[in-house]
Formats: sequence, C-alpha cells, structure tokens
Amino acid sequence: MNKKDFYFDLPKEYIAQTPLKDRAAAKLLVLDKKTGEIEHKIFKNILCYIKPTDCIVINDTKVLPARLIGEKETGAKIEILLLKRIDSVLWETLVKPGKRAKIGDKIFFGNGILKAEIIDIAEEGNRIVRFEYDGVFEEILDELGQMPLPPYITEKLEDKNMYQTVYAKNDGSAAAPTAGLHFTPQLLDEIEKKGVKIASVTLHVGLGTFRPVKTDNILEHKMHSEFYSIDKKQADIINETKKNGGRIISIGTTSTRTLESAADENGFIKYGRGWTDIFIYPGYNFKIVDCLITNFHLPESTLIMLVSALAGRENVLNAYKTAIDEKYRFFSFGDAMFITDNIKGGNY
Repeated sequence: MNKKDFYFDLPKEYIAQTPLKDRAAAKLLVLDKKTGEIEHKIFKNILCYIKPTDCIVINDTKVLPARLIGEKETGAKIEILLLKRIDSVLWETLVKPGKRAKIGDKIFFGNGILKAEIIDIAEEGNRIVRFEYDGVFEEILDELGQMPLPPYITEKLEDKNMYQTVYAKNDGSAAAPTAGLHFTPQLLDEIEKKGVKIASVTLHVGLGTFRPVKTDNILEHKMHSEFYSIDKKQADIINETKKNGGRIISIGTTSTRTLESAADENGFIKYGRGWTDIFIYPGYNFKIVDCLITNFHLPESTLIMLVSALAGRENVLNAYKTAIDEKYRFFSFGDAMFITDNIKGGNY
C-alpha cells in the first residue's frame, strides 16, 4: 500500500487558523461507512445520530503549555518544546535551533524562575533536559509556557483554553485530541440526558502525531509511541455497552488508538496503562470501535489512513473531496466528520 493512495489536494485557505467561539457550531459531515452516503449538518446535530444504547469514549488528556522561550548563558534565544516526561525533573525535548544546543548548555526561562541543562541527546536529535525550579512544575509551565500549536497554524491563539477540550484533566499532551474540541458542557449534558454513556480514557498525544510518512510503502513506516491509561471503572462502562449490543463511538483518532490497543480479540477492554505504537491502516480489523468522530486530516498522514481503515479509502477520499467542495475547514481548528454504521438511523 502506497502513501500516495491517501493524497488529496487541499488549498491553503481551507486550513483553519482560529477556533470557532461556539465550539459546537462547526460543520459536521456525516459519512455512512457501509454505503459512502453523506449528509451535512452542524456539530450539535450529533445528538440526532447517537442512540441511548451507545457509549462515546473521550480522551481526557490535557495539553501542557509546553513551548518555552529562554536564553542561554550567552544571551542567545532558544526554544524548548516538551515532548515526553521521563521523571520529575527530566524531559525529552525538541530544541530550536538544535545546532546551538549542546550537552552541558544551561538555559534560563522567566528571569531564572525555571532553569534547564541539556544532559544528553536522544533519538532524532531530541535533547534530554534536566529542569531546576522551586514550587510546582505545572504551575510554572502555566505561567511561562505557550501552547504548542501545530506547524500549519500560523496565527496567534488569543485564548489558550481554546486548544483544550472542556473535559481535559490529565496533564501530559504536546498536542490536543482535536475531535474533542467541538464538545461543550451543554452538549455533553444533553448527550448524557439522552441515556448515552460517556467513558474516558487517557492518551498523551505526542508531536509524532504530526510526523509525516516518509516511506512510499506505508508498511515500512515506524509509528511513534504514546502513553495511555484506562481505569477499571471506565473499562467496565465500555465493556457493559459492548456486552449489551451498544455501539462504541470513539471521539478522535487518539481514543481509537487507545481502545484498539487495550482491546482483546473478543472486543472487550482490558484496563491498565502502557505505551502504544499501534498503526491502523486499511485492512485492519477493528476489535471494539464501531463509529468515529474526527476532524479532517493531512494528506498522506497516518491519521487519514486510520480513518480510511474504518470507512474505506474511497469513501473517505470522496468525503474529503465533498468537504472541499462545500468549503469545510480542515485540521486542528477545523470542522468535524462522523463516521457511522447507519446514516439512515438519524433522529434517534
């Protein structure tokens, strides 16, 4: 299978640069994964397509304001992006400009409120950094850090909470699980009142989610690894839904990867924690996920491959073409797609 099989042409003006003030007012393309049929709605209309017997699964990870701008002892400006926490003071980071970041270099942030020393070089040139500070690291980050927006977003984010889901609670991500950005507290309340179960998992999204597929043969692509966690209570909610014949509706590709990593061959979730580097592409046999709410992804990315695995490559590429024709907004701050197994079952 070749990566060019997942290419589509997207004009730059379709890349959403800012979030909508009303999260649930985004466009919603509804795609029947069996027939390829398409309907156009507004995201808050998702209520019409979810049954009381369903369970939606959210990723409750919280994005760290992980972009830090500091100075070396020489006064040279340097940027650090936190990628992966190793322990209480050690982090794997991406440093720019990398050529200036040598082992032993010290970096100062916020007039010395936070200090860092580069102690090692990891894979792909990432730097292992030891931080020194007084107080709570997350509070210092909240004061000094900026949101690590994807590289295709060039406009400044006025309110950093807009790059955070309303249910985010577990710190650890370098990027938002963007399908969840469309939910509001009111919409979640209406979903629960309908009888739909809401279960949460945690997967800390790494910047590897934006890593391009560099090999023509996608089977040669090496996926990045991300930490996930599912507690027993949440696993029981998901398993009970499955046992009773309800659908599991995954909110985003990160929830999907978590669920499929933790599912056994019988389609039930095992609670626990671990690291996953699962790569889902067409031909994959889904063990637990029935439907998916997701955004529109980059051409030739692992994310569009995952979506194609669930709905079929031709159906997905046709839906993307339709979305472009209908002037949908793409990527992190863009509009949404609901991949369902029965588009005729709306107005539940």
